[in-house]
Amino acid sequence: MKPILIKDLLTSAPDGRTVTVCGWVRTKRDSKNLVFIQVNDGSCFANIQLTFDRSNPQGADADNIENELKRINTGTSVKAEGVIIPSPASGQAVEVTLMKLTVLGECNPEEYPLQKNKMSMEYLRENAYLRARTNTFGAVFRVRNQMAFAVHSFFQERGFQYINAPEITCSDCEGAGEMFQVTTLSLEKIAELGVKAGQGGMKIEDAHKIVDYGKDFFGKKASLTVSGQLEAETLATALSRVYTFGPTFRAENSNTPRHLAEFWMIEPEMAFFDLEDDMDLQEDFVKYLLNWALTKCRDDLEFFDKRIQPGLIAQLESVVNSKFVRISYTDAIAELEKHADKFEFKPYWGCDIATEHERYLTEQIFKCPVMVYNYPKEIKSFYMKLNEDGKTVKAVDVLVPGIGELNGGSEREEDYGKLLKAIRDRGMDESIYDWYLNLRKFGTVPHSGFGMGFERLIRYVTGMENIRDVIPYPRAPKLADF
Repeated sequence: MKPILIKDLLTSAPDGRTVTVCGWVRTKRDSKNLVFIQVNDGSCFANIQLTFDRSNPQGADADNIENELKRINTGTSVKAEGVIIPSPASGQAVEVTLMKLTVLGECNPEEYPLQKNKMSMEYLRENAYLRARTNTFGAVFRVRNQMAFAVHSFFQERGFQYINAPEITCSDCEGAGEMFQVTTLSLEKIAELGVKAGQGGMKIEDAHKIVDYGKDFFGKKASLTVSGQLEAETLATALSRVYTFGPTFRAENSNTPRHLAEFWMIEPEMAFFDLEDDMDLQEDFVKYLLNWALTKCRDDLEFFDKRIQPGLIAQLESVVNSKFVRISYTDAIAELEKHADKFEFKPYWGCDIATEHERYLTEQIFKCPVMVYNYPKEIKSFYMKLNEDGKTVKAVDVLVPGIGELNGGSEREEDYGKLLKAIRDRGMDESIYDWYLNLRKFGTVPHSGFGMGFERLIRYVTGMENIRDVIPYPRAPKLADF
């Protein structure tokens, strides 16, 4: 008999029909006559209770059940066949009276890593291959699943085409240079060249200049992408509205709770959208996602609200019901300067707005989400459209209470000459971006887009403190295994 998911079983009528349930044992209580087993299959937060009454087996295969009970510990996987009945216990509508029990996989309590009563997040990261079996991480990954579905639903409902940007690229979208190199050249030989270059008087940091990338797999230096935006722009100028949703990589040697080396990005690009249109879409997107979580993930969010971040649900509901304040960077800095004594990093015009500034704007000054736009060109990326003042670009960051920046974007520069100047002013290799520049020569249009880190979204929705705890297998400095 095909097993029924526990989430479906818990909403079923207790009509006495026979069902098959599979899952992992959370607890077993064995008294003189009554046995209670809590089983979870990950389909929902709740467990199903399996019961066996020795004094009244009601046609159950008692010998089978007794033999299998001896093999059951926390973590054991089981297949249970029984009758669904009303549950006299509080907090659950139904339970299953056992007729037959099969242990599928034993679990030695002396060796099982999740046997401890209290396990730190760091301990669970060290045992990431099992942590989804805990209440916390089961909830995290169910929310992650729903949020991914919500992302696609939002864009598909609005006429966007889902595209796949390449993971291997020769261009650096962000211009920070923190990229993982992809090569088939011998690393040992490259190191040998570096040593010889050093002996010959060349600076070690310049040794890469003597590497012949023409002999590499792609014939030039290539890296893992930090963003699919530039490639998405090419398709937006043909399909009007597109979005990418996939893994990106950044070789930033940071061990903070906010950084990952491998993470997922949501990046829509829209032809014929100006900055105002972009801002409207971003506000709608954030509210749509949070409302989806509040509606589809209620049980899991109630757990996070109780155990991880008290007040989480109220915070998410407040964002959904708020009208986002829109304020220029210049005016935002002026507001922050009024409270300069509150900050470790003093705000001034031209500075990058720090997390403490972002949270102060949203939690103290405006007490709602804030969209800051028109940033100084020096602190934003080369592809953003220059304003008429020549000092600022049409960029926007969306700030929310509790975390600060959630997503950000811009109107893209569609003028060939201005974009070429921005590339040259930053000392970038324009030959790498010739195709990107050429988009501005062949039917250029105003267009805009934005990016949202998927893990940042999940961290916000769940209240989890560390971003490494909202992705199944975190990749960070010195962390690339289970």
